[in-house]
Amino acid sequence: MFLAYNGYVETSEGRVGIESLCLEEDAARKVEDKGEIVVYNLDRLGIPLVEISTAPDIKSPKMAKETAKRIGEILRATGKVKRGIGTIRQDINISIKDGARVEIKGVSELDLIEKVVENEVIRQINLLKIRDELKKRNAYVIDKIYDVTEIFKDCKSKIIQNALKNNGKVKAIILKEFAGLVGKEIQPGRRLGTEFSDRAKVVAGVKGLFHTDELPKYGISEEEVKKLREFLNVDEKDAIIIIADKEEKVDKALEAVIERAKEAIIGVPEETRRALEDGNTSYLRPLPGAARMYPETDIPPIVIDKSRIEKIKNNLPELPEEKIERFKKEYKLNDELAKKLVYGYYADLFEELCKKYKKNVKPTIIAKTLEETLKEVRREGYNIDNLRDKHFDEIFKAVSTGKLAKEGIIEVLKGFCENPDKDIDYILEIKGLKGLDREEVEKIIDEIIRENIEIVKEKKEKALGMLMGRCMAKLRGKADGKMVNEILRNKIKEYL
Repeated sequence: MFLAYNGYVETSEGRVGIESLCLEEDAARKVEDKGEIVVYNLDRLGIPLVEISTAPDIKSPKMAKETAKRIGEILRATGKVKRGIGTIRQDINISIKDGARVEIKGVSELDLIEKVVENEVIRQINLLKIRDELKKRNAYVIDKIYDVTEIFKDCKSKIIQNALKNNGKVKAIILKEFAGLVGKEIQPGRRLGTEFSDRAKVVAGVKGLFHTDELPKYGISEEEVKKLREFLNVDEKDAIIIIADKEEKVDKALEAVIERAKEAIIGVPEETRRALEDGNTSYLRPLPGAARMYPETDIPPIVIDKSRIEKIKNNLPELPEEKIERFKKEYKLNDELAKKLVYGYYADLFEELCKKYKKNVKPTIIAKTLEETLKEVRREGYNIDNLRDKHFDEIFKAVSTGKLAKEGIIEVLKGFCENPDKDIDYILEIKGLKGLDREEVEKIIDEIIRENIEIVKEKKEKALGMLMGRCMAKLRGKADGKMVNEILRNKIKEYL
């Protein structure tokens, strides 16, 4: 459903137009790929998605990342969208001079955008170089598939042997004047041969292919390659593609490779590609035409009256930069901590906890717990995904009432990670962190001073630092450090 058009976002490299904003329904997700059979789950039906399309104003990888980040920030500020990896997915359309428009689907991580764009530009530049070389050589593709099963009947390649055991075939095609170019790298770790293989896998479900730029290898001997060249009557300037599988799959796969090899002579094919975790991409499907994008015909137009638009305009959400300044002013956070909260996942929880416990717990302690202590707990190997808002509420309620010293927060977090279904009293018990009252703290400090009385006599007030360390070794997590310092300072004065 079409909702709006002609918007924009600002970036450090200029304005980027928003051509359209649509509402759509999520359809399905792939849960299993069995090669010939793909299993989908329809449990996403009914989940609303917002599709935002930018104008072709983005001119650099950095600008692409910044644009996606800004759109994400605005969406997040509304409080109306889901968050986390996978909930926002960028599809990136990339083209360069003399190249072609290529759509890259599903870039879910912001930090991957620049790498994906850079690697696609590299891919297109290298495909254009290959095109120029192929044209210089007068290269062409022979439209014929050859059965070469007999040559490989005793081959030691596991892929070929498995195919033959299952009554499969080994077949080949000839790419005239392609030698040395099929094995040429076009993206880090990926070659033109990888492009051919991707196409064969997607179209026919085969596991892959062999090409003479990489042979002999993978159990295929030099003698077999020599026999193959003799049988097909090709010389060293030509490349041969071999696929082993069930006959109908082999034929379908090699037809797809013939088509892709012909495209290599033309240049960069328009296509839809899948983003990979390393910043590269692989073939997904042909690029769809504009005709497939049409509004749902069964839904009547919905009239939005002016009063509703005015109400929305008067209640626009607080943008990130505004929230950062408010956090700094209202909660006395430094710039770095305010930014971490606003651009992280705990800003709302932080404000809820501050409203409840600000009187007795400094907002800085709450902020550092959410943005720094949690990371430390995760680095130590604890599963922080077990933590819920209620756990943080229990922790800061305990700190607020003096039940837990702020120094014990990290241990209680670890306890909740291991025992998410238990209450704070149980965690304090197993961690030995039950808060001590002032009288008990005074007794422990008295004992520490008596044990170190000679040092107190010698260093006088200067003994405070050393004794504070010994006190906290016994009291950390059981008593507030500020209270310990105050009692210790007074006790030293009394002894002196």
